[in-house]
Formats: sequence, structure tokens, C-alpha cells
Amino acid sequence: MKKLILSLSFAICLLQAADAQQLRTPAPSPATTIKQEFALSNVEVSYSRPAMRGRKVFGDLVPFGKVWRTGANNATTITFGEDVMVGDKAVPAGKYGLLTIPGPAEWTVILSKQLDVTSPAAYKQDQDVARITVKAEKLPISVENFMILFDNVQPTSMNLEIVWENTGVSVPVKADIEKKIMSQIDNLMNKDNRPYFAAAMYYLENGKDLNKALGWFDKAVEQNPSFFWVHHQRANCLAKLGKKQEAIAAANKSIELAKAAKNDDYVALNEKLLATLK
Repeated sequence: MKKLILSLSFAICLLQAADAQQLRTPAPSPATTIKQEFALSNVEVSYSRPAMRGRKVFGDLVPFGKVWRTGANNATTITFGEDVMVGDKAVPAGKYGLLTIPGPAEWTVILSKQLDVTSPAAYKQDQDVARITVKAEKLPISVENFMILFDNVQPTSMNLEIVWENTGVSVPVKADIEKKIMSQIDNLMNKDNRPYFAAAMYYLENGKDLNKALGWFDKAVEQNPSFFWVHHQRANCLAKLGKKQEAIAAANKSIELAKAAKNDDYVALNEKLLATLK
């Protein structure tokens, strides 16, 4: 009988263990990864998102003046696909631990070679790649879940935003890609399949030689005479060069092709451009 009772007890324990292994409940601080296309590559952040749940966060749950993992659970990491400037610090492409030291008026943002820091005791300052001081801004709203995001994303600059409770900090990120793009253009223009439209758009949008851009738009039109968006951008280039009548003709051609393709968006874009040329 004693052996039977022991066997039954052991079997019940096994069943309970199996049930426990199968039970899954929502994570209190769910993990997330955000990936932002930026410059000529991507920036990716992996972190966990704790909630306030009625608690006082900064200066209490997250103490001032101490290294914080900048999230919950595992260490927060950030990966840059190319060399960037974070604040005024040069940061090579690679993966880093994203740590912070919050304060009432300003924060220290740290990029570290350490990818596993989850407590102040584990942090080693000699592993820092960059330290940036940023102002802490008071938000007009309360943010329940900790959040990291990218904002004001431009071709070569953006802001890394860290937001929670009623506090936000913004870290500028920049990339110098001018030489890389110009090198690509110089190289590809010597190939058979030349990217006339892409090169012309880069010149148009970045204040470069508009006459050269126009020449490339002309070549792009020759390659694809039915592409209404190419005619539209050629019209924009002509307008910037002060060639009003040619710009009007190009915009009207774009409207004709856009209507044939049933693309109302480009019809509207050309009509707006034409309104500025009257």
C-alpha cells in the first residue's frame, strides 16, 4: 500500500509538472523589437516594455543617478547597420547595449560593448562606446508602457526617443552617406543599366546640380516614356530651374499618363504643381 501511495504521488507530481510546462500567461513586460530603415541600412532596438500600473516610475521604481537597463527583463540592445553619429559621438556599425542613467533634468545615454547588463552591479564603464547627455522633457500626457521609438526620420538624420510616465528624452542620430551615394552614382553611370531616375531624384532632393539632374530625367523618360511619375519629377526639376513653360508641358504630360493609368494621386500632384506655375 505504501508503494502504491508513493507511486500515485509521483504520478500526480509528474502531471502537475507537465501542466505547469504547458501553461502560458501574458508577460508583464512584453518584449518587442523595432526596426527602422535609415540612411543606407537599418537600426534595430530590442527591449521589454514594463507598465506603470499605478506606480511612480522615475525617481522611485527607476532611481535617479543609477544605471538602468532601459526596459525590463533582458538587457536592451541597439544595432546600427552602418557607422553613425549618436549625439556628438561617432559610433561604428554594430550591436551595443543601450543603457541610461536617468536624472530629474537630464539623462546620460550609454552605448556599451556589454550586451547583458540587467543591473547596475553588472555595468562596467570601461566598456562604454559612447556617452551622450540629453535633456529630460516633461510630457503633456502620461505614457503607461515604456516605449522606445524613432521619430523625425529623414534621409540622414532621426531621433531615438525614450518615453515613459510623463518623461521623454530624445537622442539625435545622424549618418554621413554623401560619399557612398556619390560613389555609387559614379560607378553605376558607367554600367549598361544606368539608374537615371534614382540618381536624378537624389540630385533634385539634395540641392545638387539641377542641370545634370534634368539630363538624367530626360534619359529616364527615354527609357520609360509611359512612367507618369518620372514626367512629374522632371516637371519639378524644370520648375526649380525656372523653365516654367517646359515644366507646365511636363506636368500636363504626367497628368495625361496618370489618367490613363487611373492614378488620381499623381493627377492631383501635377495639378498642385501647375497651380504654382500660373
